[in-house]
Amino acid sequence: MDNHNAVGNPVASASRRNLLKTTGSGLAAMGIGLAAAAPAVAQTRVKLSDKWDKTFPRNAKVDHKKVTFKNRYGILLAADLYQPKNASGKLAAIAIGGPFGAVKEQSSGLYAQTMAERGFVTLAFDPSYTGESSGEPRNVASPDINTEDFSAAVDFLGLQPTVDRERIGVIGICGWGGMALNAVAVDKRVKAVAASTMYDMTRVMSKGYNDSMTLAQRTQMLEQLSQQRWKDAEKGSPAYQPPYNKLQGGEAQFLVDYHDYYAKPRGYHPRAVNSLNAWTQTTPLSFMNMPILTYIAEISPRPVLFIHGEKAHSRYFSEAAYAAAAQPKELVIIPGASHVDLYDRVDVIPFDTLTSFFRQHLAAA
Repeated sequence: MDNHNAVGNPVASASRRNLLKTTGSGLAAMGIGLAAAAPAVAQTRVKLSDKWDKTFPRNAKVDHKKVTFKNRYGILLAADLYQPKNASGKLAAIAIGGPFGAVKEQSSGLYAQTMAERGFVTLAFDPSYTGESSGEPRNVASPDINTEDFSAAVDFLGLQPTVDRERIGVIGICGWGGMALNAVAVDKRVKAVAASTMYDMTRVMSKGYNDSMTLAQRTQMLEQLSQQRWKDAEKGSPAYQPPYNKLQGGEAQFLVDYHDYYAKPRGYHPRAVNSLNAWTQTTPLSFMNMPILTYIAEISPRPVLFIHGEKAHSRYFSEAAYAAAAQPKELVIIPGASHVDLYDRVDVIPFDTLTSFFRQHLAAA
């Protein structure tokens, strides 16, 4: 059984909401700084690795293959397709993305392989401009394009001969939890959605952690980003932020947790933005005035499952989204768990809960 508590009426405590007081440290946590450029490797075409280079062991009960598909903007996405061995007939399917700044060889792939073992066809993909997916420049994010990436994954799954296109769900992890909710609000093909250890990236970038950014700070940040556009335009290529999750000493515990996952063998992957690489300096621009959860209530009557760690600094994102969502909805809090625990701790991630949720809501008619 999963160790969790189901919460029906989330209340954010003052201690959690006051975890980070300053905008600077909050944005730094997601690598949103305006500092010296870090190099990025240009990619003009998709080249898929032919080896098992995941951060988790291969499961002999699951078939795996590399696939590609285009999104609505013509960007070619690279993905891993997982299916239970010796499956027959048409199965329910789940598209899985995240965390923000991660690649499919990390957390999303672990979720995908695990859910495939439990009977689903699953797809873990690299978002546009990152990992093995195409798009130039490298390592840039967009709430619009990244929302589209989820729907493109649904397109792909729905065309597979082993998938019942009327039984497709979505899982979003970390910052991709918010993207998943945004995608499902408009994509009525999706029958159920789960957000694990969720971030609303548009909220944290535009308002800071715990909405601590003042108007003066926001204005200053936009001035800096606007001036950076001149520099990028003059150079003909974007500048990059400093390498992510490289500790200097004295960081908050959740930053140490990020480092311990992304920068150490536990979760390091050379293609991941968060594994000592970086986003472009101007990546925050499109997040600053595009609140992606505005229409979250329109997911209803389809069900939403929120999963978060009790000790996670990001818990308030799930609590706020849960409050804004319409029924049917559920918020599951994992006792003692941190934000990063839900990336790869198979003894903590409530896979039984996820399995029951999708079996119920993606059941054959």
